[in-house]
Amino acid sequence: MLTSKLFTLVLVVQPQRILLGMKKRGFGARRWNGFGGKVEPGETIKQAARRELQEESGLTVDNLQKMGQITFEFVGNTELMEVHIFRADSFRGEPTESDEMRPQWFELDQVPFKDMWPDDIYWFPLLLQKKTFVGYFKFQGQDTILEYTLKEVEEV
Repeated sequence: MLTSKLFTLVLVVQPQRILLGMKKRGFGARRWNGFGGKVEPGETIKQAARRELQEESGLTVDNLQKMGQITFEFVGNTELMEVHIFRADSFRGEPTESDEMRPQWFELDQVPFKDMWPDDIYWFPLLLQKKTFVGYFKFQGQDTILEYTLKEVEEV
């Protein structure tokens, strides 16, 4: 039987650019991604999103906009990843490298999709257009999408 674990992902967006982090170790290493991680016991999903963003990038945010929720299944793994995706349009602090992530700004027309998770190219445009969405991606390994669904919704 498949079980589910909660995760967060925060994308910091400015008018012409987006902040991504190069994952330095662990799951998804050597890929550009947003900032996030596991929801710890006793924390809300939004609290976890703020904490992970601060730990991984040095930034703090007041307002997180929930943009999406994607469930990931990896063949051979009995645990689904339920990822809650947020957008932050304002922040405090300067992006700072952490043990886990190296932050870098990218112009919106130069997002490095070839060095990111393969699913990102599908849902990033929705997030950038401030559209809310839900989805499911089934992976073989970390590079091959076997099947997926993605739809725009009124609210997440």
